Amino acid sequence: MDYLFLLGRILYGGFFVNAGINHFRHLGMLAGFAGFKGVPAPKAAVAGSGVLILLGGLSIMVGFQPAIGVVFIALFLVPVTLMMHSYWTDSDAQMKQMNRVNFEKNVALLGAGLMFLIVPQPWPLSLG
Repeated sequence: MDYLFLLGRILYGGFFVNAGINHFRHLGMLAGFAGFKGVPAPKAAVAGSGVLILLGGLSIMVGFQPAIGVVFIALFLVPVTLMMHSYWTDSDAQMKQMNRVNFEKNVALLGAGLMFLIVPQPWPLSLG
């Protein structure tokens, strides 16, 4: 069971590590979209959110201070979900569907992250 938990941590945390790296690889493009969506200081917001999910994902993957990692991921997911994927404001049907899918995905990722908070620490096979 320990190895399944480790695999789950790697898959979940790796999702955020990859997304965090992409925040920096595509900073200009993502900042432009964030600005279009009304995010203040979009370049700083994208860079800051990239740091949050990179550190949060790494924390979950290696099991070091996982509660802090979950907080970092939640601090990313809540505002991004509400601001960037506000499907209820879209008039284009295709955009509305895409944003709704991403909204629901983010809610599910938040729920999964919150479940990590009830796992006793230190986690098996972790650096914590």
